[in-house]
Amino acid sequence: MSQDDDHQLRVSKIRDGTVIDHVTAGRALTVLAILDIDGSGDETVSVAMNVPSGETGRKDIVKVEGRELNQDEVDVLSLIAPEATINIVREYEVVEKSRVDRPEVVLGVLSCPNRNCISAGAEPIESRFSVLTDGVRCAYCETIIRAELAEHIDVG
Repeated sequence: MSQDDDHQLRVSKIRDGTVIDHVTAGRALTVLAILDIDGSGDETVSVAMNVPSGETGRKDIVKVEGRELNQDEVDVLSLIAPEATINIVREYEVVEKSRVDRPEVVLGVLSCPNRNCISAGAEPIESRFSVLTDGVRCAYCETIIRAELAEHIDVG
């Protein structure tokens, strides 16, 4: 690959919205699942997968026009893309840039897969998961989720 190819703009700029950069290569579609974006909404979304990165070799990038992420979304995003950066764009300029921080606890954004868990029943109990290095643990029944985290997201 020539140097010119390496500096080529692969995804166009957005006017207003969020750019999620430095997503672990291959995880952009999981990011879209976390954000509940499936193409049926009004958001304009750009996804670049496996693009060259000086830091990690390869990365994914997700750009969402007209939407800024809320803290619950950022917290869950940090579980599957711990190196991600969140860039808030207004009028084509990055006005805020931050790295995701893995929280110690995630409240109300994941559903426990254990059907016998008190948080999965009819009780009005907010889900609570402790964040582990390789997954999350339900605070009520101790069930650990390591894989397919996006399937248990209940944001919104």
